[in-house]
Amino acid sequence: METRPLGATGLRTSVLGFGAIPLGDPSLSEAEAAALLNRVLDAGVILIDTARSYGLAEERIGRHLAHRRQEFVLSTKVGYGVEGCHDWTHECVARGVDTALARMKTEHIDIVHLHSCPVEVLEHNGVLDALDAAREAGKITAVAYSGDNEPVDWTIDRGRIGSVQTSINLCDQGFLDRTAAEATARGVGVLAKRVLANAPWRALSGAETSEESEYRHRFEALRRRLPEVGNWADLALRFAAYAPGVACALIGTANPRHLAANVEAAAAGPLPDDLFAAIRDAWQELGRGWRGIV
Repeated sequence: METRPLGATGLRTSVLGFGAIPLGDPSLSEAEAAALLNRVLDAGVILIDTARSYGLAEERIGRHLAHRRQEFVLSTKVGYGVEGCHDWTHECVARGVDTALARMKTEHIDIVHLHSCPVEVLEHNGVLDALDAAREAGKITAVAYSGDNEPVDWTIDRGRIGSVQTSINLCDQGFLDRTAAEATARGVGVLAKRVLANAPWRALSGAETSEESEYRHRFEALRRRLPEVGNWADLALRFAAYAPGVACALIGTANPRHLAANVEAAAAGPLPDDLFAAIRDAWQELGRGWRGIV
């Protein structure tokens, strides 16, 4: 699988990364979790992204991949949920890093994100200072931010981070318009999340969340401006993975067939220029007022 530099962090990532949310599900057995993680690495997917809030995911990564730690780039998210301290404080971030190190049975985490905190927290609560201190102590490589809209733009503009994780998909292209070029110019790596936009091309199977409903509304409007597409999932993944400035597109699945299909789609390379241009043109016509889904 193609690998790329993650901005100026010194890290390299595969074009496709694994989003570890499915690992947090307790209905997934330990044997299934172990098989999934090893299958991910064996497929050439060398970035694994998790978070403190992803249930059992961090513990399972430590349990089942500690022996392969040198083979992949490890990414997580902190800032909340540490017993005995307030969320979004210097102490919470510092202790969150230490807890993640212990959970994942590693002495070093490659990328640590602040997880969707607002600008006023970034400005005043010392959370970036805590990550800077962790980097200086050799606990992490890249100080990063995960989220959307103004906070992502703020972190890039202030020059205090090495990487961002933000929504980039057919229905959420605002970052490409606003900030992608600035991120590239500043050497900030970009991880694309929500690359399938909750798959709004699928038939409804029950009640939708507000996020799913909004993506479906946007998708139905955009698809009327686009040519016929045989495989929307394939197109969506390739759109995000090969969008300007993107180092890695994150996909989470516990299904081996879906993992194989995602790897195959990523290996197919970028979309034809005319199709990519048609998608961007449709967004320019319809999506200028659509904010990133948080």
